[in-house]
Formats: sequence, C-alpha cells, structure tokens
Amino acid sequence: MSELYDDYEPELEHEEHEEHGEASGASASRELTFAALPPIHGRGFAVTWWGQAWLKALEDTALELRQLKSGRGLARAGSVGAVSVRPGRITAVVRDRGGARHRADVLLGQWDTDAWDRFADMAVERAGHIAALLDRDMPPHLVEDAATAGVELLPGVGDLEPECECGAWDHCAHTTALSYQLARLLDQDPFLLFLLRGRGERELLDELQVRSAARSAPEPGPEPVAEPDGVDAAEAYASALVLPPLPGEPELPQEPGVPPSLDTETPAPEGLDADALEFLGAQAAAEARRLLADALADGHALRAPVPEPSAAEDAVRLAAGGPGERVALRLAEGSGRDREGLALAVRAWECGGPAALAVLERDETPDPESAARARAALDAAWDEGERPVLEASRGRWTAAGGAAQLRLGGDGRWWPYRRERGRWTPVGPAAADPASALATALGAGEE
Repeated sequence: MSELYDDYEPELEHEEHEEHGEASGASASRELTFAALPPIHGRGFAVTWWGQAWLKALEDTALELRQLKSGRGLARAGSVGAVSVRPGRITAVVRDRGGARHRADVLLGQWDTDAWDRFADMAVERAGHIAALLDRDMPPHLVEDAATAGVELLPGVGDLEPECECGAWDHCAHTTALSYQLARLLDQDPFLLFLLRGRGERELLDELQVRSAARSAPEPGPEPVAEPDGVDAAEAYASALVLPPLPGEPELPQEPGVPPSLDTETPAPEGLDADALEFLGAQAAAEARRLLADALADGHALRAPVPEPSAAEDAVRLAAGGPGERVALRLAEGSGRDREGLALAVRAWECGGPAALAVLERDETPDPESAARARAALDAAWDEGERPVLEASRGRWTAAGGAAQLRLGGDGRWWPYRRERGRWTPVGPAAADPASALATALGAGEE
C-alpha cells in the first residue's frame, strides 16, 4: 500500500507563500505544502513558546513514550517528506527505519463560524494582536484573550488525532514524527495554526480589515422609541408574585481596572510606601480580571479549586508583575530570598507557576516508586547508544559537562534547567518526555 504514495504531492494554493520560500499552491484548497526539512541534531524542535505548546499537546496525548522516542528519531533523521497543511489536517509521507513509506495525518478540530466571529471581534479590539501576527509572532496575551472569548487556538490534551497508513490506533512513530516536524514550521509561521483551524492568512487578515473598518464607521443615531401601550393592572399585580429572572453574567472588561493615582499634593502618612501601594493596586486589578475570566470560562464549575498561595509564593507572583527595584527588594525580603534568589524564583514562576517554583526549591530524593518510574522513562526516551551520560542526585539528572540538568516534578513531568552565572536556572516548561526537556535545556544555551 505504501508504494501508492511514492509520488504523493498534496494540492497547493495558487498564490505563493513567500514568507517560507518553500511553499506554493493552487487556488481552491487553502492548502500549503512545505518541502522536506533537513535533519536536525543537538537542539530542540521548537524554540517559540507556541511551538513548544504544540509539542506538549502531543506528548501529553501519546500513550507510549517508545513511540514518542521513535518519532523524534525519524524527524531528526529527516525521514519526513513534504508536509501539507490545510484546514483540520496535516499530511506527510514518512519513511521508517526499514525504508517503508507510510502516509501519516494528524487532525485538529476546525472552528465553526461562531468561534471565528468571537476571535475576530476580540482581535480587532487590540491593534497589537494584528501587528504581532504580521511580525510572525504570537504573544501569549493573544492566546489568553482568545481563550477568554471562548476560543482555544492552541491544541490541548487529546486534540491532536492521528491517522496513519500503518494501522496504529494511537500516535505511532510516523504521526509523531510529522507532529515534531510541524513544530519547526510553526516556529517560522504561527498563521499555520489559523489555517489548521479553518482559515488561511489572507482570508483571516481580510476579515480583520473589514471588521476594523466597520468599527471605525460612525454609528447611526438611535431609533425613535415607541410609546408603550400600557399594562393591565390585574396583570401587573399578578406578575409581582413571580420572582424576577437572575441577572446575566457580567461582561469581562477588555483591560484591568486602573487604580486611583496616589500622586497628590498631600504627603503620604508616615510609614506608608505609596509606590508599593500603587503596585499592589494594579496587581489586584489584574488578578481580579484573571479570576473573572476564569469564572466565565466553560467548565469552571467542574474544576477543583486552586489552593491559596503561601506568602512566599504570592511574593513571587507579585514580583513577576515587574515592580520597581525598591518594591522588588521588599518582596525579596518578605519571601526570605535575596534579590538574585527572587529573580530566579520569578523565572521559575514564568515557566510554570507554583509547580515550577516547587521544583526549583525542592531538594529531596524521590520515593522508590517515583524513582523507578523515572528510570523507566529515561531508559525509554533514547535509542540504545544515544542516551547521554546523566549523573543522578536527589531527583536531579545532570548532563555530562554540567551545563544542562533535568529535574523531576511531583507529577512525573521533567523540567529543563541550565547553569547560568553559577546557578541552576529553569529555562522552559515541563515535558512528559525527558529527551524533549533535555533538548530544551541544551538549546537554551544556543540562543
């Protein structure tokens, strides 16, 4: 069967996709095809945070680490042919280690018209979103604002559905290799995510332009309100016995509220730090908006409540908001850290919140069961003879040369660390696969 795809070449759009230089196409299909990428060695597949988010969805979905390892090996070896990207599907022919070719597809759900309308309405409200996309960048707040509007741009656990000619029912080495290869393409062009969700770059930008023009047009005056005919007194009296409906859900403000300025002619009372108070007010407004967005999101009632942060954790959360130096020093002192230690904790917080902070500060030997699972994961992550030399010590595995390190989290995920200025520093989010985490740690030194 695989011989049928020796000359496989998906349909292309007519308009050339100049940003990559490798993609071309023909009119009807909204399909882009990219030439096979060269082999890759010694670094991670994704540099951008959205490329890493794509790989996280893959690694969290795949049931077998062995298939992840095999797929990474095929992708690194350049065994993935031309990659076709079109609404809802990516396709390529992948050559396995034995030389056999298999057509592999990975499916991602497309947005319906309502979802596209919500995304477009959100995007035109902030010109910075469109400008960032045109620069081939995807700022995290664009994805967060889309999620607040009820639209998930990046895939989550279980969203990447595999189909392969080899007959595997889960992600096999071929669909895994294709997914790793797409992460490299996403690094170059985040518009590919929108194409997968159902609309190409030109189509999306044209829609945003139309909506922006409509928003800037003058609004028509109010229509005259018809005089009410009145209500029968008996009917009005009877309705008083019926409870009124509950009020609707509050609308999420586009920006956090602005706290009042303390820059007045009245001197601050003795012992009051006005700068710190203004900073806390701004952070409280941002946190209130985040909590409201979380409460309005689908499935909020089904999620377990998040534990309250400790004082030390909350100091790190506040420090991640970018306070002035004097306020940062107070936060460092209040959290029991020096200024450098607080900066390191903020790096961890930005990589993964409380879970990443706990890994930074944990220095204990895993229990026997966790240690056994860790050894099994390390054994399965690399092919025989390819595993790097790792020195284990109390839940930490340091690569030969002492530049990169893996740390095991309490949930069994692996966190990448790198030695910077004499201190071990977190350099990315956690991964289910230790090989991916180590590649991130090693790749961080090349930036």
